Amino acid sequence: MSISVTSPCPESTINELGIKQWPIWTCDPSSFPWTYSDKETCLLLEGDVTVTPDGGEPVRFGVGDLIVFPAGMSCKWEVHKAVRKHYRFGN
Repeated sequence: MSISVTSPCPESTINELGIKQWPIWTCDPSSFPWTYSDKETCLLLEGDVTVTPDGGEPVRFGVGDLIVFPAGMSCKWEVHKAVRKHYRFGN
């Protein structure tokens, strides 16, 4: 179970997936555990984050990155710089 990062996400992919129409989530610098009950795809508009899957290696990502978190993954989020992202759960 791994985190997929496309850095930077091409504008063609953003348009193809309709990412600019997705809801926006924000978070101030913090650290918290999270478990994904469904697959999440997100595009970071602002921020700097490290996500460490349980038993896995940390993955750091930032502005312009498209990230896919698999369903069923438990992890720890460490928000270094306030986050603003478009997100979508499911396919």
